[in-house]
Amino acid sequence: MADFEAFKVSRRGVLAGGTVSVAATSVPVVRARAAAQPATPTVPVSLKVNGKEHKLMLDTRTTLLDALREHIKLTGTKKGCDHGQCGACTVIVNGTRINSCLSFAVMHEGDEVTTIEGLGTPDNLHPMQAAFVKHDGYQCGYCTPGQICSAVSVLEEIRKGVPSHVTDDLEGPMKPTNMEMRERMSGNICRCGAYSNIAEAMAEVAGEKA
Repeated sequence: MADFEAFKVSRRGVLAGGTVSVAATSVPVVRARAAAQPATPTVPVSLKVNGKEHKLMLDTRTTLLDALREHIKLTGTKKGCDHGQCGACTVIVNGTRINSCLSFAVMHEGDEVTTIEGLGTPDNLHPMQAAFVKHDGYQCGYCTPGQICSAVSVLEEIRKGVPSHVTDDLEGPMKPTNMEMRERMSGNICRCGAYSNIAEAMAEVAGEKA
C-alpha cells in the first residue's frame, strides 16, 4: 500500500505535466519556423507627391495610402474603411481621383500625386477648401480631405465633359447641376450628414446654384 501511494498522481498533476512538456517541445519548433521566414521583399519606389519627389524602399504590398501616411508622413489623407467604400482616402493621381487604399504604391512610379496638403495652405486656401469653410461642409472633418480632393476632381470631370450615370444629354455641354455633383460624390461618405453643405460649397466654386 505504501508503494502504491508513492506513485499516485492526481489528474491536475498529469495535465500540468503535459502542458509543460508540450510547451518545452514547441519552443524549438516556433523558433525554427521564425528563423526560416524569408525577409520581407522591398523595392525602390520614387513617388512625386505635391510636386516633391520621395525615394522610398517599400514592401511591394504597401498601398499608396500607407506610403503617404506612414512613410511620407502626409497624414491629411485618412484611412477609413480600408476597402474603397468610404472615400476618406481619396487623392488625385494625374488629375483623376482614386481610392488610395486600393492602389499599390509601386504602381505610381512617375505619377503626379496630389493630396489635401498639396491643394492649398492655411494662408492660401484652394477655392474648394475656402468654400467648404464658408458653407461648413466639413463638420467633424475626418472625411473632409477625401471630400475636397474628390470635389475638385468632380468639377474637372464635368468641365471635360465626362458623363456620369445621371447625365441626360451626352452630346450637349455638361453642367454641374446639383444632381450631377451629388451623383459623382456618392462614393464619399460623410457620417455627419453635411451633404447639403458640401453641395453648396461645390456649387459656389462651379458658379452654379446648389
